[in-house]
Amino acid sequence: MSLLELDDVKVHFPVRKGVLFNRTVGHVYAVDGVSLKVEAGQTYGLVGESGCGKTTLGRGVLRLVDITDGEVVFDGTDLAKLPEEEMRRYRRRLQMVFQDPLGSLNPRQNIESILSEGMAAHGIGKDQDERRERIKEILAKVGLPTNALSRYPHEFSGGQRQRIGIARALVLEPDVIICDEPVSALDVSVQAQVINLLEELQESMGLTYLVIAHDLAVVRHISDVIGVMYLGSLVEEAPSDALYAGPKHPYTKALMSAVPVPDPEVEDRRERILLQGDLPSPANPPAGCRFHTRCPWAQDRCAAERPVLTDVGDGHKVACHFAAEIEAGTLELTRPTGIEAVTETKAVAAEGPDADKVAIPAQSSGDQPAEKKAEKQEQDSAEADALAKADALAKADAPVEADAPAKAEAPAGADEAAEADALAKTDDVPPADDADAGKADADDADAPESDASGAESAKTG
Repeated sequence: MSLLELDDVKVHFPVRKGVLFNRTVGHVYAVDGVSLKVEAGQTYGLVGESGCGKTTLGRGVLRLVDITDGEVVFDGTDLAKLPEEEMRRYRRRLQMVFQDPLGSLNPRQNIESILSEGMAAHGIGKDQDERRERIKEILAKVGLPTNALSRYPHEFSGGQRQRIGIARALVLEPDVIICDEPVSALDVSVQAQVINLLEELQESMGLTYLVIAHDLAVVRHISDVIGVMYLGSLVEEAPSDALYAGPKHPYTKALMSAVPVPDPEVEDRRERILLQGDLPSPANPPAGCRFHTRCPWAQDRCAAERPVLTDVGDGHKVACHFAAEIEAGTLELTRPTGIEAVTETKAVAAEGPDADKVAIPAQSSGDQPAEKKAEKQEQDSAEADALAKADALAKADAPVEADAPAKAEAPAGADEAAEADALAKTDDVPPADDADAGKADADDADAPESDASGAESAKTG
């Protein structure tokens, strides 16, 4: 018999309406008929997109939320039917590592108080000194120093806080630990440390894990068996290697196609399945197969009949009416997967540059002929050169200190007066030699062009 077995577990939350008469108008079907088995010493990975009911299922196993229907059999005992007091005693053997390590630790308690609280509640240790020694042993196993006992949660990093959460579960010597997104809030290097720590503790202490995550790479690394959830239901279950090598449910195929491959050549060649639409509301799930509203191979039967999780061989279970036909390639697509759209986009990008080159100039030139556009560009360039020469001449022959106030006080349209002053100053300076005389002649030749540019600038202003 399996250590933990779930049989048609349902967790429904009522939707209430009204102030005086608080009546139930519907339900949120967070978990709706999940069945699975977890063997002793095994790691069971539960994956699925956000909102599919993974965390609610884990909390339902611990009775942190009420179970609407179904059985949660742990070591031969149905936890769903236990009174609250008896369930408290069983929680010593069932512990949970929460997703947010800081939110799950009391900020007003130091680490020794947090870890010894559960031990005192379950009667572990004769006194505080014995509990302290036990806590020090657990801290050493999770890689934390003994001086951490007197510190508070905010004094630790995210990875250290997650280690404290693992230590809090280990001090009670549990048989099963439910890890709810244990590394999602950590960076990649710390993720690897925590995952390796969980594996080492499993080997040394014989632990059983139910790992809830949405990171498929993490789940593949740590899990022996993987279950895929969609909208409160289990759609596929298989050994880790078999599931990644050959997913059979359309939703699992779409999930696996979203995992990036580090090899660029393989990444370019592999099939990418893009699902149409959004995840339906769990308050109003579709009839029949929950996935038929987004499935690329959906048929009429899918909308009328809900498929059952069926073993197709070698422990591979799938809830799909047409899994065999899809695997064999005999079932045609009824909804685009996005591959055709990507291919069409690439074709347009390959054929369209010439058309784009013709359209863009017509819009930017205001539908003007090409000759007028070229003439306008030459005129703008000549005006810019004339203005640049005039500015250079004024800076070279006039002091900077005298020009600065004049420029500050001059109005926006006084370019002609400034150029006339600059030319007058140039004429007053006698040439020192032939080179200076040549320079003056060149300045006289440039003056009409500068006057013309000033007039043009005034018109433009």
